Amino acid sequence: MIFTAPSWAPPLPLDPPDSIPIHQFQFEEEYGRCPFGASKAPFTCGLSAKTRSVMDIKSRIEYLAKGIGKAIGWAPNAGSEWEKVVSIFSMNHIDYMVLGWAVHRLNGILTPASAAYSARELEHQLRDSRSKAIFTCDSLLPIAIQAASAAGLSDDHVYLLEPSNQTHGDSASHARKSVDELVLEGMNEPPLEELCWETGQGARQVAYLCYSSGTSGPPKGVMITHRNMIANVLQLSTLDSTARDAKGRSMVRTAYNEICLGVLPMSHAYAITTLQLCTYRGDGVIVLPNADLRTCCEAISCYQVRTLYLVPAIIELLVRNHDFLNRYDVSSVVDIITGAAPLRNETVFALQNLFPKWRVRQGYGLTEASTIICWTPDHDILPGSVGCLLPGIEAKIVSSNSEEISQHNVPGELLVRSPSVSIGYHNDATSTRQTFVDSWLHTGDEAMMCASPLGYEHLVITDRIKELIKVRGYQVSPSEL
Repeated sequence: MIFTAPSWAPPLPLDPPDSIPIHQFQFEEEYGRCPFGASKAPFTCGLSAKTRSVMDIKSRIEYLAKGIGKAIGWAPNAGSEWEKVVSIFSMNHIDYMVLGWAVHRLNGILTPASAAYSARELEHQLRDSRSKAIFTCDSLLPIAIQAASAAGLSDDHVYLLEPSNQTHGDSASHARKSVDELVLEGMNEPPLEELCWETGQGARQVAYLCYSSGTSGPPKGVMITHRNMIANVLQLSTLDSTARDAKGRSMVRTAYNEICLGVLPMSHAYAITTLQLCTYRGDGVIVLPNADLRTCCEAISCYQVRTLYLVPAIIELLVRNHDFLNRYDVSSVVDIITGAAPLRNETVFALQNLFPKWRVRQGYGLTEASTIICWTPDHDILPGSVGCLLPGIEAKIVSSNSEEISQHNVPGELLVRSPSVSIGYHNDATSTRQTFVDSWLHTGDEAMMCASPLGYEHLVITDRIKELIKVRGYQVSPSEL
């Protein structure tokens, strides 16, 4: 039996376009994004308060693309996208997504690397992806230089996301160009030629090469195409575009304009997807370099944040330190969106006892699905489930003897089919054949369908074999409490 989105969910407003890059989808209003004039500033630094409007970011993408093109010798329609792979190895930053869109403007590929990587781990990703440049931050620069050198990457192609805050005596950082400098250089360059894409190119051309442990084995580069990402943004936006009031009546949202907290590591597909969603919906994201509890609370209070995108480890931190949270005004918070690992019901109930207004909404996905498969709607929250299938996603649950399960509350392996499912693993045809079979993604996770009190189908993960986000090295301890 094939399971689909709940009956109340509308269909996708348009077939995910297959002939445009993701940055064009995001920064042209014809594809249904929130109108520019109604959108909040997409990214604001929660530490410095630096921010830019949608139109500022649209221009910055163009200028940065021209600056990178001049520095490395790239042009949009010259060479393969695999000759223009750029790695980013950094803590969260308001230019993180902008850099990716600028690389796409040059017809290249962005491969984000975890800020928790050692030099050896980063070297592996640089080699496997054949990256031609890397952007990093001051604190991670020594690791980036070591890994780049070991991978044979030119030292001239190690850049900084922002001007170095180190002393002029530190030549390793002071002599390196930053994104700001590349933007300034790009302002003086002639206009870039428009991308010349064929019909269907967006469905086969990789936008993000995200490294995942896969459904089994060592980290692999998951090839996420432009259409994959566009499809998932449309799927998420469509599910959340319809809500129910207290009497169960349908209400269609026309815009969000929420303020969200951006503390998830931006190197992970979960964060990249939700940031793309926020941009499309006109939300504003308060970006913090990590999940330090004090800075999170200060940002929530200062910017009146409504939605927190978190992982269970951070939620457990909030529960353990609720007395600390009470020192701040967190009354603006309504939604907690969590994924990446199972969230215990005990934690959910504890959080709701402490903050009854907060709605805890779980989701589920994999990097291979680019990224989110299920999402909990705000009017049908079922503790223990990971929500409903998104519109445009089909799922099967298969027993150990390969029989399809049609009943509720019977577990089996979850298989997924969707325009958001990635095209496979880079440099790993064997794993691709084993995981992507006859258009179905074998997730490797055991799941079952069940019904909520409202009668709609929810997915419950009964045996999670892998996690979408591994929090290793991404500590969420409260500092100076």
